[in-house]
Amino acid sequence: MTIRNLDLSLKPSSIALVGASEREGSVGRVILENIVGGGFKGRIYPVNFKYNAVLGMRCYRHVGELPEAPDLAVIATPAETVPKLVAELGARGTKIAVIITAGVTVANGLRESMLAAAKPYLLRLIGPNTIGLLAPRADLNASFVHVTPQRGHLGLISQSGAMVSSIVDWAVAEGIGFSQIYSLGDMADVDVGDCLNMLAEDDATTSILMYLESIPDARKFMSAARAAARIKPVIAVKPGRHAEAARAAATHTGALAGADRVVDAALRRAGIIRVDDLDDLFNAAEVTARYRPLERARIAIVTNGGGAGVLAVDHLLDRGASLAELAPETLARLNAALPSTWSHANPVDIIGDAPPERYQAAIDAVSADPGVDALLVMNCPTAIADPLLAAMAVASTAPRGMINGKPVLACWLGQHAAMPARDVLQRSGVGSFDTPTDAAEAVAFLTQWSNARRQLERVPDGTAVLTNLTEEAGEILAGVIGEGRSLLTEWEAKSVLACYGVSVPETVFAANEPEVGIAASQLLPTAGALAVKMSSRTISHKSDVGGVVLDVTSVAQAIKAAAAIRSRFEAAYPGMPLDGFTVQPMVSWKGATELIAGLSVDPTFGPVIVFGGGGTSVEIVDDTATGLVPLDDVLAADLIDRTRISRLLKGYRDVAPADRKAIIAALVALSQLAIDFPTIMSIDINPLLAGANGTMALDARIEIDPERAHLAAPNPALAIRPYPAGEQSSLELGDLSLTVRPIRPEDVAHYPVFLDRIDPEDMRMRFLVATKRLSQQTLIRLTQLDYDRDIAFAAFEPSGEIAGIVRYSADPDRTRAEFGVLVRSDLKHRGLGRALMGRLIDYSRAQGIGVLEGIILKENQPMLALCRALGFAIAPVDDDASLSRATLAIRRAATEP
Repeated sequence: MTIRNLDLSLKPSSIALVGASEREGSVGRVILENIVGGGFKGRIYPVNFKYNAVLGMRCYRHVGELPEAPDLAVIATPAETVPKLVAELGARGTKIAVIITAGVTVANGLRESMLAAAKPYLLRLIGPNTIGLLAPRADLNASFVHVTPQRGHLGLISQSGAMVSSIVDWAVAEGIGFSQIYSLGDMADVDVGDCLNMLAEDDATTSILMYLESIPDARKFMSAARAAARIKPVIAVKPGRHAEAARAAATHTGALAGADRVVDAALRRAGIIRVDDLDDLFNAAEVTARYRPLERARIAIVTNGGGAGVLAVDHLLDRGASLAELAPETLARLNAALPSTWSHANPVDIIGDAPPERYQAAIDAVSADPGVDALLVMNCPTAIADPLLAAMAVASTAPRGMINGKPVLACWLGQHAAMPARDVLQRSGVGSFDTPTDAAEAVAFLTQWSNARRQLERVPDGTAVLTNLTEEAGEILAGVIGEGRSLLTEWEAKSVLACYGVSVPETVFAANEPEVGIAASQLLPTAGALAVKMSSRTISHKSDVGGVVLDVTSVAQAIKAAAAIRSRFEAAYPGMPLDGFTVQPMVSWKGATELIAGLSVDPTFGPVIVFGGGGTSVEIVDDTATGLVPLDDVLAADLIDRTRISRLLKGYRDVAPADRKAIIAALVALSQLAIDFPTIMSIDINPLLAGANGTMALDARIEIDPERAHLAAPNPALAIRPYPAGEQSSLELGDLSLTVRPIRPEDVAHYPVFLDRIDPEDMRMRFLVATKRLSQQTLIRLTQLDYDRDIAFAAFEPSGEIAGIVRYSADPDRTRAEFGVLVRSDLKHRGLGRALMGRLIDYSRAQGIGVLEGIILKENQPMLALCRALGFAIAPVDDDASLSRATLAIRRAATEP
């Protein structure tokens, strides 16, 4: 379950408070006072066997006495009573309960008992250990927060009740309201992903704020977050950035992929804006509550103090904003309205004695400039100009914080003189910030969501897609597992990587020193120098024990190097056998850069890729970036660009740029290995040498977990479901030979040609309105799918042209999925639509979809006939006589969560 029954939390019509109390200061009394005092218009049912009446209302002795099943129940009773009360509420028909009570834990067995009691009734539980539920649209404050929030359009999800209380307190003072507030507590049932799903679909919520402490279900969270962030800003604060690093694994990658880095990578991948602390979250709330996001931020600054303006410029540029270039017409208007000593540039310094009229004139002129996207108005207190009057002028010039459709933000510096002015600005709808830093951060929030959404919608070129590579690599891994080992030798690791297209140097295994000499004699004629390395099934880091000798130029030197390695190994690990040695040519590329590319498995988010500067000092230099699997070429390129060493890779002086495509291919190969082999726990390629003509994995380690060898691909630990490569099939329809496969993001390039070959009438039948074309953004969304919720199968001709597409988009519970099918007009009446629908039905059944549903124009008789033939039930749409609803039950309704 994910959003099942949670709609009742948004606007319940009745509520029962179990544990209502007359005792002054008790939780049960405070919550009841808040419910009544908040103005809740629904029916309120206090429940407590001790009372006949509470606060003048009839009090029911137990749940069974209630005259109806309340939409929502709040439990504020001792922990040991909770499981029994949950069972009683479920039997009564209640569908959602908020557990205020703490102490319902795994350790005392009460958590399991509570969940078991809820399960037969599909009763959803928020908590335990929560501050309560606040649904401002329903005027419901069913919590012990000390102040009731106002109505607004911000959604808030917090795992901390104290944070809810603090944020609500701040918001009331700032005049900012909420659409819904979820305090989740210990998240025994309802979690962050559930609430994200709910608020993403809620039209009254325009932005979502989150305070995260943990993420119990990564795949659900990522699916919900990516869906939400595509349609509205999602901003999160996640503490623990400097928590103790993960315990070092057998590879450098394990040490570098710290838990917070993975969280950061997950939030970035989802399109969520991460902030560092509550001040930033408050600023984000201020901006997103008052203004719509901007696609870009060319800022004009109006200030009565030049120094403050320059300081603001620094902070704005640090955060990716830009200064607007004022048009000649704007400069002329400002020259006419301002003293001759004004700055004659942006920032527009209107001089310290600026009266209110000067502020108004400057704002009017600058806001009319087409090259300005937003305004930052600043005030420095002086003895010759009243900050309050200046604020009143700005408030009247920019009602509701806007002028000419552009947001106006304010920064009134100081304390004593600025406080009344800030109040005026806030009440008028102008976002007001205490310092230039806060103001610049706020401006950045205006564009960060648009930037994040654009990041989600970039299209890979598809050149890095890897498939059908598992057989040979699987045989190597099976051999290691058969020997009971968890660590591959260097030779085995490189062989696995080579199966996935990663370039490795020619490597010869030698069991002893004489064989090292033979290998050296074979390699030296074509290699200027050799590297001799120890080979051990148990020891990973060779350099730690002097297990590598470089620049070997003769057979005798190779034998001597091997003997020295053995001596150092035996001294470091007495009694442990050395398996042998590897001998390989020295690879020396002029201007090449040593990199690290690795794979690690995070306990929450599953496999992650690490990339950065390599070498023996990799942990000390710590120039790495982390990304979630699966990667495509766009995401791999992002990983590269987030490191400092990426600047070197672009080339400098007489050093040519490194082969970027080869680096990307290596990263995508690691990603595909993680998808194909759940047994792989970590990979280290260090160094990965990158030069102008490619890459080379000079050293490699792979660690596996033999206990996971039975798991099938795709890796179930992935937080993001990968492209379902195994769903490709062939389709023969007379003389029409087609390949049917799930759509990939790069298929957006095929869409325009496909749509050009569809008649306008067929487009109207499919999209229910007359339309000739779909926007590029719409096409991107049709091809960038969350394969956990959505699927689209395209039938391709041998030429690569799309012949037809069928798709569904499922709700988070998979209870219903909306389908659509579109066949090219020149290929109608050949059975393609029926074949594609059959493919979709089969896939829906395999994915556990409850009901397939589609809305069809009543005049579209061919489609209605096809649906009837496939077993769909056809019914009218109640509120639109021109439409019909086709539904097909795929599985019977669930009776348990």
